[in-house]
Amino acid sequence: MSELQRLRADHDAAVLAFELANRAYFAASISDRGDAFFEQFAERHSAMLAQQDAGTDTYYVLVAEDGSILGRFNLFLVGGGTANVGYRVAQHAAGRGVATAAVRELCRLAAVDHGLRTLRAAASHDNAASRKVLTRAGFAPVGPAAPADLGGKPGTWFQLGLGPVIRSTGAG
Repeated sequence: MSELQRLRADHDAAVLAFELANRAYFAASISDRGDAFFEQFAERHSAMLAQQDAGTDTYYVLVAEDGSILGRFNLFLVGGGTANVGYRVAQHAAGRGVATAAVRELCRLAAVDHGLRTLRAAASHDNAASRKVLTRAGFAPVGPAAPADLGGKPGTWFQLGLGPVIRSTGAG
């Protein structure tokens, strides 16, 4: 069984392996990260952890039982209780509901653990799988996404209202 875990320093090798193994697959539907991303991965990973510690962004990885990474799921905080969502799933895990389940869990964590009220995500017009994941997770299209929002590709912004968070007190 896979588990959505907050990004940690010890995830570095598994995340890099995930990115390298799926680079061509990802580049078919989203912008390629470029060679510099891989050459400077250790610095980038450390920077992400620093951003997470500072509370500006939050990063999660979907970890398989064997410790490999099946996907990355990110919350980029934009203020006012809103975050932009980004995600990518390994090619071998695609089409099995893995992304949808993890995005749903990310939405729960966004509300409960991070106090967010609204999530937004952009998906390019040629990324039908991502649009399907967002729709199945409860997001609704709200308007066009500029090519600058999607690495040069036109697309659509999707949004999900998380509503008020009601935490159980344990009393009953």
